[in-house]
Amino acid sequence: MTSRYAAAHVKPKGPGDARPTALQIVEDENRRDGLVGKVALITGCSSGIGIETARALKATGATLFLTARNLEKARAALGDILTGDKVHLLALDLESLDSVRACVEALKKQTTTLNILITNAGIRHVPLGRTKDGFERHWGTNHVSHFLLFELLKPMLIASSTPDFQSRVVAVSSTAHRNGPMDLDDLNWESRRYDYRLAYGQSKLANLYMATEIEKRYGSQGLHAWAVHPGGIRTGLQHFNWSDTFMVVRNGVMNSLNLSASPEQGASTTVWAAVSRELEGKGGKYLEKNRVSEPARKGHGDLEPGHASWAYDDGTAKALYDKSLQLVGM
Repeated sequence: MTSRYAAAHVKPKGPGDARPTALQIVEDENRRDGLVGKVALITGCSSGIGIETARALKATGATLFLTARNLEKARAALGDILTGDKVHLLALDLESLDSVRACVEALKKQTTTLNILITNAGIRHVPLGRTKDGFERHWGTNHVSHFLLFELLKPMLIASSTPDFQSRVVAVSSTAHRNGPMDLDDLNWESRRYDYRLAYGQSKLANLYMATEIEKRYGSQGLHAWAVHPGGIRTGLQHFNWSDTFMVVRNGVMNSLNLSASPEQGASTTVWAAVSRELEGKGGKYLEKNRVSEPARKGHGDLEPGHASWAYDDGTAKALYDKSLQLVGM
């Protein structure tokens, strides 16, 4: 599939270059006030690309439900995005499955419609720790809680799908899915020596597999899913240490790739997946730079574009989905 955003193909030059912003995507897709009556839920809206995703989708006229663990921080960060009667803030702590369930119940009290689910929130490169439910923190926060959120909202997404706008799930993944294939025998890091890069990468690969498997299971019911890589943007998600910095400098990409993108540009692929007309009724692929990703080149750098050879491993994606159902008690 060829994207119209040719600017995304040029070498990045930094914030404000030719790469489109999230709001530009809305304008280019002729979606300003074009999604009135539609409803979207976005996780992780207290910093970074979550804020810019919300800002852009507000311009579509859709009703938004934005989640954050720290509501005070979110209110301050979102500012005037919260004005009006179509933007609502919900508490959600992704380190607790009980919080996920409570968030869904709070949502259901305010709407019976949901057309777009964007699983944007996440943590990156944190020390070994466990969520309240005993999951390794990357695994529990980035995948398990978002998986439960989707499963609980799935009936609403399917029921809200219409012929002119079929429901969409947008799972924010990362090039880190290339860090290694999925280890289905030790998803919770109980047998292996802990490696925060591999743990983060496994959770991002799980985001990708969730999207591809949703498409296989529910695409025929008008529910589609995309995985997206927003690019490396300096946001609250980043937890660089000296070894991370060495990796970036070693590969000579600090100034030439998406690390220098703005949050407004970083949110563009997420918003493209959520509103694009050319993606209507489709799904099941990994997107980056406002287009469907191509395979990573042999010998690629850590931050160069492209998906891993195991990105579309149908057998592992199915097995992971079934295991995830067990993990959340469904």
